[in-house]
Parts: sequence; structure tokens; C-alpha cells
Amino acid sequence: MAVFPHTYTVTSTGGPDGVVPTESKGLPTLDTTPPPEFGGPEGYWSPETMLTGAVASCLILTFRALARTRKLDWSSLKVSCVGELDKTRDGLKFTKFVIDAVLTIGPDADEPTARSVLDSAKKHCLVTASLTAETELRATIEKA
Repeated sequence: MAVFPHTYTVTSTGGPDGVVPTESKGLPTLDTTPPPEFGGPEGYWSPETMLTGAVASCLILTFRALARTRKLDWSSLKVSCVGELDKTRDGLKFTKFVIDAVLTIGPDADEPTARSVLDSAKKHCLVTASLTAETELRATIEKA
């Protein structure tokens, strides 16, 4: 692992109209626009969808690392995340992320251990730990 602090550099360039390319060295460019809720076109990633996607993928990646440490036998974790943007007295903010997770574990895996690893992943996900919005995890655990 690299020495802390880690830094991540992203560059975006935009004009009065059109897409805003978002780039980071060695990665594919993402064309972003405002979401349709703010008058943007359909079919593009927006900062709002990217943040919600970061919550979902961070949970899976954190779970993966913790499950490896706990030697949990699992085959799939499907995560659906809904980010709720609302008016607050401080302006528009994400106020809540609801995460629905379906975890498939091996036939001999311990369900309480699996749930514990999921809860730890929610707690230790770097993205959600850095946000002030409430994060709710609703988990279903299935045996393979």
C-alpha cells in the first residue's frame, strides 16, 4: 500500500454548454452533464450519479477486502444505491443514501459472520465515512 496521504487527481473542463469531460491519468474519460432533474440530457453520468455509484462500488470493494481477511466464502454481492438530494437550511445536499445489498454466500458459510462483514464494510467504506448524509444498509443474505 502507498504511504499516506493518498491523493487522487481528476480534471474537468467545460464551456457554456455541452458535456464536461472528466479525466484522470490512465482512465477512460467520463462525459458528464447535469442530471435530467436539473435540465440535463438523459444518457450521461452526472456528479450526482457518480457520487451514488461511488457509494455502491465502495461498499463492494470494502466488503471484498474484509471478507478476504475473515476468509468468508461468498460468490456475489449485488448493490443498488439510491441517493436522496433534498433542500436543507444550508441549501441542496445529499441527505440520505439507501443501499440494498444481496449477498450470496457459500453453503457452509456462517450467515451472522457474513452480516457482520457487511456491516463493517458499511462502516469502513471510505466514501460513506467521508459524507455527512445518513447511510442505510438493507441486506439480504442468500446461500448458494
